[in-house]
Amino acid sequence: MSTPYVEMSKEQLEKEYSIIKEEYNNYKSKNLSLDMSRGKPSPDQLDLSLPMMDILTGTSDYQTDIDCRNYGGPQGIKEAKKLMADMMSVDPDNIIIFGNSSLNVMYDIVATAFVKGIMGNTPWSKLDKVKFLCPVPGYDRHFAITEYFGVEMISIPMTEDGPDMDLVAEYVNNDESVKGMWCVPMYSNPLGTTYSDETVRKIAALKPAAKDFRIIWDNAYCVHHIYEDKQDSLLDIFAECDKCGNSDMVYMLASTSKITFPGSGISALATSANNIKDVMSRVTWQTIGHDKINQLRHVRFLKDLDGIRIHMAKHADLIRPKFELVLDILDKELGDLNIGTWKKPNGGYFISFDSMDGCAKSIVSKAKEAGVVMTGAGATYPYHNDPKDSNIRIAPTYPSLEELSIAAKLFTVCVKLVSLEKLLNI
Repeated sequence: MSTPYVEMSKEQLEKEYSIIKEEYNNYKSKNLSLDMSRGKPSPDQLDLSLPMMDILTGTSDYQTDIDCRNYGGPQGIKEAKKLMADMMSVDPDNIIIFGNSSLNVMYDIVATAFVKGIMGNTPWSKLDKVKFLCPVPGYDRHFAITEYFGVEMISIPMTEDGPDMDLVAEYVNNDESVKGMWCVPMYSNPLGTTYSDETVRKIAALKPAAKDFRIIWDNAYCVHHIYEDKQDSLLDIFAECDKCGNSDMVYMLASTSKITFPGSGISALATSANNIKDVMSRVTWQTIGHDKINQLRHVRFLKDLDGIRIHMAKHADLIRPKFELVLDILDKELGDLNIGTWKKPNGGYFISFDSMDGCAKSIVSKAKEAGVVMTGAGATYPYHNDPKDSNIRIAPTYPSLEELSIAAKLFTVCVKLVSLEKLLNI
């Protein structure tokens, strides 16, 4: 049992600082080059999907409802729509299959809202002000999209149940310039939080002042469970929206990026029939059809929802030891020191760590100086502005277990070092 740093005398702090400083310098001398900056699947995870590359050959049958080798099918082949609809728990009629990146679809949604408007409403580019709600800490690439278009981003604190819904309702129901909200509702990035049933119901019951208010429901981790016996579940947002007369309010996104190959997967948009019609008015002219051969490849490899579950259990077997390794090191090295807090997620790709206020940037900087690259401090907030400078996103999936052990231990050394410097006013 270690003494919390805040309970140490100045002499004890100085002695501890000398020890930790030496330990840090030892790591620096190793000339490490380790990367925990993004939530990337490891090579071993990518290997799980290599058999998919042998599914289609020159003698394969490429006929589904259409000839997958030819033009057509802008909404996707029916088998791919069924596969992704089952994964997302929606009706296949409400699905459009896109290319490898759901992020690209989200960008297009915002871009189209600016250029053409949503379902006949005024294009956002012609408005004096456009605002988006951003649950924080959240996904940096979401924030980058809205920042790119000059949208004013409003931070909404996350709770154990999801976004602070009192604050969300205050903005959405009373401010017509609030046009949307980013959401990662299951195993959120980076907290690993899954929205509670009550939160989903409150979202569905919003009464937006803006007719074209849309929630971008990025359900990226809907099948990314770490534990077989501790899987989170998420209430059906579309069913709840239908009950409240808000059938058109949600765009749901998902992809196979962390299921098969991040660079060569398929993505899907699920939304209402009205929104489908509106989106297809653009897609019809944007493309003759996305890569149907890749859609067919995925269908024949994954087969169905049970096939996805079996495949994802293999992913879980590879990443579970990595999450547990990092969490064990955090518990062992920092658990009694009261200089940081973290969450144990049941799924997703990240561990969210909160340092003492004012320390995150220095911790990440010192880690980089010693050879471990992490997501930039502040990235989980709009404009990279974490008001407390405390949140750090840890991405355990890509490094090997050996590399991860070194990186996690070095990270805890950096946390100790920066915390001691803060307490000693160094």
